[in-house]
Amino acid sequence: MPLYLNLLSMFEGYSAAATYTNPLKASQGSDPFIVWHEGYYYLLTTTWTNVQIARATTLGGLKTASPKIIWSDATPSRCCNVWAPEVHCYYVAGSSDTLDNQRIHVLRGDSNIIWDSKWTYSGRIAIPNRDIWAIDPTILIIGSNRYLVYSSNDGAQGLWIAPLTGPTTVGNTIRISEPSYSWEKVGFGVNEGPAALYHGGKTFIVFSASYCDGTGYKLGRLDFTGTDPMSASAWTKYANPIFSSANGNYQPGHNGFFLSPSGNQIWNVYHASKTSPGACDGSRYTLAQPVNWNSDGSPNLGSPLSLSTSITEPV
Repeated sequence: MPLYLNLLSMFEGYSAAATYTNPLKASQGSDPFIVWHEGYYYLLTTTWTNVQIARATTLGGLKTASPKIIWSDATPSRCCNVWAPEVHCYYVAGSSDTLDNQRIHVLRGDSNIIWDSKWTYSGRIAIPNRDIWAIDPTILIIGSNRYLVYSSNDGAQGLWIAPLTGPTTVGNTIRISEPSYSWEKVGFGVNEGPAALYHGGKTFIVFSASYCDGTGYKLGRLDFTGTDPMSASAWTKYANPIFSSANGNYQPGHNGFFLSPSGNQIWNVYHASKTSPGACDGSRYTLAQPVNWNSDGSPNLGSPLSLSTSITEPV
C-alpha cells in the first residue's frame, strides 16, 4: 500500500480538538457568568442598562454570539446600574442618580429552556436584619440547603450569607469575610463577587479583593472548614491571593465557575483589563480557562492566559 494511503488510514476518523482564544466578549464583558445547559453555553455580563443572555454551542462561538435582552425596567428604584446577573436569575440594580441604592432583584423564567424563557420581575430580596446596599448575589448549596452569598458594606465591603427561604426571601444575614490582608485593601478594602466552587467533597468561595478601579483587583479564597455555613468561624480565608494580573491581562476578577458538557471539568470565567490601572467600566473583557487542582484538593486557577493562547474547548 502506498505510504500516503497508510497515513490516511492512520488518521481516518480523527479530528483535531476544537480550540478558541480569549476574550469571549471583547467589551462590556464585566461580571461574567456562564452555564452549560441543554447543548449551549449561556453567557451573562454586566450591561448597566438591562439583562442580556448570549448563547453558543462552543465557548469560541460566544465570541460572535448576538445577545438577547431578557429584561429591562423603567421603575426608578431598579432602572439602572444593572450588575452581576446570574441565570438563577438574580441581578443587581438601583436608581440612576447614585450607586448607593444598589439592591438584589430576582427574575422568574417560564421555561426550563433558558433561551425560550419569558422573564418576569419576581421581587427584590429584602434582608430582614440588614436591608441595605447589597451587590453580587450568588447561590451556595450545602447539603439540601441553599444560601444567598453577596457583598455589602459594614465600614469595609465584605461577604455576607443568608439562608434562602424562597426564591425572593431569605433569613437573617451574617458576615463571613471582610478585608483583612493588605492584598484585599489596594485602593480600599473590598471583598465582592463571590463564586461557589465544589470539588472532592470540599466547598470553597472564591471572591474578588481590592478596588476594581486601580491596580489591585484579584481573586481570593474562603474554605468551608466547619459544619454550619451560617457561622463565620466555619469559613477560613486563604492567606494569599489565588489569581492575579499576568500575561497582559490586568486586574482579573469577578469570576464564576461552570461545568463542561460532560460534567467532568470545572472552568473559570472572569473579566480583566488590557491596561493597569484598570477601571470599573465596560472596557473589561470576558475570559475563560480550565481549573486545575492542588494535591490538597484546593483549586489551582493558575494565571490568566495570554490572549494569543490557543485553549482546547471543554469536553
